Amino acid sequence: MTETAPNPGSSAPSPDQPAWPALSLAHAHAALTAAGSPFEIETIQIDGRPVKWWKNAPPTLRHTFMAAKAHGEKTFIVYEDDRVSFDAFMRASLALAAELQTAGVQPGDRVALAMRNLPEWPVAFFAGVLTGAVVVALNAWWSGPELLYGLTDSGSTVAIMDPERLARVEPLLGGAPDVARLYVCRAKDEPTDPRIRTLESVIGRPADWSSLPEGALPAVAIDPEDPAVLFYTSGTSGVPKGALGTHRNAGCSIMAAQFSVVRSMIRRGEAPPQPDPAAPQRVSLVSIPFFHTTGCNAVLLTAVALGQRLVCQPRFDPVEACALIEREGIQTIGGVPSVAIAILSSPARLDHDLSSVEVVAYGGAPAPETLVRKIAADMKAAPGSGWGMTETSAAHTHHMAEDYLNRPLSCGPAMPVSEVKVVDEAGNTLPAGEVGELMAYGPNVVKGYWNKPQETAETFVDGWVRTGDIARIDEEGFVFIVDRKKDVIIRGGENIYCQEVEDVLYAHPAVVEAALVSRPHPVLGEEAVAFVSLLPGQTVEPEALRAFVAERLAAFKVPAEARISSSMLPRNAAGKIVKPDLKAALARETAQ
Repeated sequence: MTETAPNPGSSAPSPDQPAWPALSLAHAHAALTAAGSPFEIETIQIDGRPVKWWKNAPPTLRHTFMAAKAHGEKTFIVYEDDRVSFDAFMRASLALAAELQTAGVQPGDRVALAMRNLPEWPVAFFAGVLTGAVVVALNAWWSGPELLYGLTDSGSTVAIMDPERLARVEPLLGGAPDVARLYVCRAKDEPTDPRIRTLESVIGRPADWSSLPEGALPAVAIDPEDPAVLFYTSGTSGVPKGALGTHRNAGCSIMAAQFSVVRSMIRRGEAPPQPDPAAPQRVSLVSIPFFHTTGCNAVLLTAVALGQRLVCQPRFDPVEACALIEREGIQTIGGVPSVAIAILSSPARLDHDLSSVEVVAYGGAPAPETLVRKIAADMKAAPGSGWGMTETSAAHTHHMAEDYLNRPLSCGPAMPVSEVKVVDEAGNTLPAGEVGELMAYGPNVVKGYWNKPQETAETFVDGWVRTGDIARIDEEGFVFIVDRKKDVIIRGGENIYCQEVEDVLYAHPAVVEAALVSRPHPVLGEEAVAFVSLLPGQTVEPEALRAFVAERLAAFKVPAEARISSSMLPRNAAGKIVKPDLKAALARETAQ
C-alpha cells in the first residue's frame, strides 16, 4: 500500500484559500468514497447484515503484513539503540511463525503476548496471526495475578513475554497448565523451567534479524471474518473482558487514518495529493501501548501498511520525547491528551527544534479546549481527536485541523464505513441534539466478548454495540461525548454530566488534569467532588476553583469540594483517569 496523504496541511487556512469549509462534510464524504477513488466503499455481508467496507483496505492481517515488503530497508521501529528495518521485521516474524507451528500452534489457538513496546512486540504479533492463531494482547501494566487471569481466561497455549512480565507471572504458572511453551525476550539469565525458552534462541536479537533467511508464509487459510486478536477491556469496572476482533476489524483503522487527513484537505479547498512512493517517510512518536487497540490497530498496523517509522520509548518522558522529535524529525505525536499536555508544558520544548511536528492527535480521554488551541498556536500543528473503544477496534469517529478547532468539544463524525446513533432508555433513536446513549455500527465492531455470552448479548445488539457513553450528535453528524453512563452524578434529581464540569475545570489556566466523581450525600443522594492536578509552578486555592465553575455553570453543577493533588491523577494503560480509584479514596474516608 502507498500512503495517500503524506502531509496533513496547515491547521488554519491561508488568506488566499476559500472560507472554511470549502466543501460540506456530506459532499466531502461522497467525493472521497466514490467509485474508483482510493477510499471507495462497497457493501458486504458480515453475519448476514449489510456493512460498508473500504474496498481497498487490507481484508486480513496477512495482507497488511505483505504490504510491508514494499518498504524494504526503511526503518520501521526505533527503540533506544535498536533500529529495525521493515525487511528485518518481516524475516523475524516469519522465522517465529515457523517456530510456533513447530511448537504445535494451530489456527484458532491462542498465543498470548505481554511486553512493553519493544521491537519484538510486532514480530510476535504477526508471527501469531500469520499462523491463523488468535493473539491475546495482554496488558503489560497488569500484576502477576492479572496476567494469570488473561492466560487462563483466554486459554492460551503459548505465551511470549519480556523479563518484567515473566517475573510477575512465573511463580503462578502452575495455575496455567494449558501454557505449554513460553518464550522470553531480552532475558539476562537462561530459563530453568523446561517450558520457557529464550526468543533469541529462535530469532536472535533485533540487530541479527536482517541476517535471518527469508522465510515462507505459513500455509494456512485465513478469512477476513476469522478471529485474529483478543484485546482486554480496561476493567475500570468489573473483570476485564476479552474483545474478540477479526482480521477485517483490524484493517479499518489503516484507511481511517488516511481518510481523516485527506478530508481535512478537501474541506479546506485543497486537492488531495497523488500517492508518491518516493515521498519522505512519515515518522511518529509512539506514546500508547501496542497492547491497546489504538496502539495496535491505529498506530502499529497503519505503520506496517504505509511504511511509517515508529519511535518508541521504554516509558513516556516529555524531555526525552522532545529530544527524539528533533533527532528523528517526527511529524506525528499520538496517544492521549496528557501526552500533548506534558510536551507543551515541558521546559525541554524550548531547548529542541520541534518544527517537524505536523499533527498532534489523541483520544481515549476528554481534552481541554485550551489544548486544542495551544497545539495550533504554539506548535503550529494540526490537532486531531477521535472516539473509539476496544469494542470498535480503535477510532470510530475522528476529525482534525479546522474541523477540530471549530468544534473542540467534539470527537468528530463517524467514518464513512461506520454509523452512530443516540438512543433513549427504551432503545429509540433520538433526533439531532438530544442526549442519550451512543451506539456504534460498522466493520470495525468486534464479534463479541470471549466466552461471555451474557455480556455479549447485553452489549451487542443486531451488530450495534452499546457503548455506555452518553452523547449527542449535531445536525452535521459530529459526535459530542457528554459522560460515561455509569459516571453520571444524580444530585437531588438533577443530572450532572462529569465531562461538562471537567471541561470548565480544564479551562482554568492552572489546571492540567481534572476528574469529577460522586460521593454519597444523606439528603441529595449524591454530590460531586472534583480532583485536579496543576501545571508545574502553578497554585490555586480549592475555593477559587469552585468559584471558577460557579461563574460558568448552574449552581447544582458546582463541585461540593475541589481537591488538588500533588501528583498526577491515577491512569490506566489506555491513559484514562481511573475514577474508581478516586471514588475508593472517598469511600475509605467515609468509613473512618
